[in-house]
Amino acid sequence: IEEFVFSEKDFILRGVMWQREAEPKAVIRTPGPVPPLVVGGLHPYSLSPFDVALQSRWEEKVLQGLFRYSLGNLQTRVLPGSVGFVAQLNVQRGSERRKPQDIQSINQHFNPSQFNFNKIKPTEIIFQIRKRTDGASGSAADQSGPGSVKTLIVINVSPLEFGHVLLIPDPALCLPQVLTQDLIRVGMESVFLSSHPGFRVGFNSLGALASVNHLHLHGYYLNWELRIESARTEPVFPGMDLHVLSDHPARGFLVYSDGTALEKTAKKISRITNYLVERNIAHNLFVTRGAPPGQRSASNDPRDGVRVVVWARKSCFGVKEESAFNVALCELAGHLPIKNLEDFTRITEAEVISITQKYLLSDEDFSQLQLELQELFCGLEN
Repeated sequence: IEEFVFSEKDFILRGVMWQREAEPKAVIRTPGPVPPLVVGGLHPYSLSPFDVALQSRWEEKVLQGLFRYSLGNLQTRVLPGSVGFVAQLNVQRGSERRKPQDIQSINQHFNPSQFNFNKIKPTEIIFQIRKRTDGASGSAADQSGPGSVKTLIVINVSPLEFGHVLLIPDPALCLPQVLTQDLIRVGMESVFLSSHPGFRVGFNSLGALASVNHLHLHGYYLNWELRIESARTEPVFPGMDLHVLSDHPARGFLVYSDGTALEKTAKKISRITNYLVERNIAHNLFVTRGAPPGQRSASNDPRDGVRVVVWARKSCFGVKEESAFNVALCELAGHLPIKNLEDFTRITEAEVISITQKYLLSDEDFSQLQLELQELFCGLEN
């Protein structure tokens, strides 16, 4: 398996920002790699080594016919309104993706008889990614010792956007779909390795539309700005580095990183998700470039840091799917892969918010959870 080895010296910590033409125009995404195109009014970006490696190998897999369908021209429509939901017509993902497994518990054990990532074709693997602490980077021979944990980068054969991959910690460990501190850190590291503001990473817990009970993250490029990158926040408690995403239809808990002390940041996020698992609360997580909390931000402001948002939600076990879109990591962030043309052309911002709210905690339950997390963090800090 090819290996991509990196160190913290490879993180892109400056100059990441959306670059728009004076008059954004296209609403149709042309197929192909992101960089050489002006898509949705966006200028091409200078790609990092990580972007080049991931995108070029992903395209090789397209040419090899390893996906269930071709993305083709993904029609994109920014819904009128204050949120700016980014809707994309992706009929084939709705019809041809693998049937989700029967999930009955957020803590369900790994079942080797069901589909898992030990059963994928070797050709679906793009490379394995590994961090090392000696400052070197790029492709290298195997290393051992601290920081040498490997994560597979694998194509999602039912892609929702260009470059859609899965980040899978050693599949042989047979870990269930419960977030770990290590994988949270890997998710943040991968976003910091990308120089493209549209590279996103996310997680669906069991009961929050995870379709496979084998630990993994999603990663993909969305060449459209999302409001979540700059939405206003409020601290959960003064002086506490935990915030509530207050100016967004889907309220969630936000932690910000400037690229330093990622292990400490991952530990903080892990405390939140571990608490949710203990309370049997389903959840989604989204990692994106974004503005520091508490600051107003414009579209042309730098996106040098990373926002990690965790949404606690109502569990969905065997629930009938929505006709227009499912409510999981990307939908809560404002990116809507729509399953049919009728809903794509007619759906409104108000309808999207109404559908989304059905799956989120009530105001009362959210406020109670906020108090509990405040007590948890204050207790740990004291």
